Amino acid sequence: MTVSDDRLHSQLSRFEDMFPGYRMEIVEGNIMISPVKPHHAQTIRLVWNALEVQVAAEWGFASDVAFPFDDDNEFCPDLAVILASEVAKNEGAYPPDLIELVVEVVSHGSVRRDYQVKPRWYASRGIANYLIFDPLKGHCVTMWNPGPDGYLGRDTVPYGPELTVDSPLGRLVIPTGTLPVDPKAPHRS
Repeated sequence: MTVSDDRLHSQLSRFEDMFPGYRMEIVEGNIMISPVKPHHAQTIRLVWNALEVQVAAEWGFASDVAFPFDDDNEFCPDLAVILASEVAKNEGAYPPDLIELVVEVVSHGSVRRDYQVKPRWYASRGIANYLIFDPLKGHCVTMWNPGPDGYLGRDTVPYGPELTVDSPLGRLVIPTGTLPVDPKAPHRS
């Protein structure tokens, strides 16, 4: 389904309640509905918990909340770090320029979006750090140094050791040894 009605962007959150167990976002003009599995939610929870104790109190967290980038792209990051004062407003959508750090957790249906589409958009808005946690491959991809065409820095770190991220929020350490890996994943690297 292609999105041509701008009003749908502001209404998308109303439809999410109709599809429990799924998350919705608009990517390249298409409504994307993805099932959420336990490993996905567990990864978000573990990363959130690790980050929450390390960032200053002025920062808050948003999960699966809309960030409209343009008429064809309204992403709902698995985890976005924005000012706590903005989180306190309890909105259904926020400007992407508020995001300081963004996290996506890969699912079978989101591989292309998470690895190819979103990095360009996140970098174009100057989001300093983009972290992709991949339970299908058992690794994390960190991206930094955003520019108009994407991120200039990129590392792939297998799950196991602590992941260290130098960010505008400070040096962040995320344990990866207990992050779940999908036992049905066809390939791990």
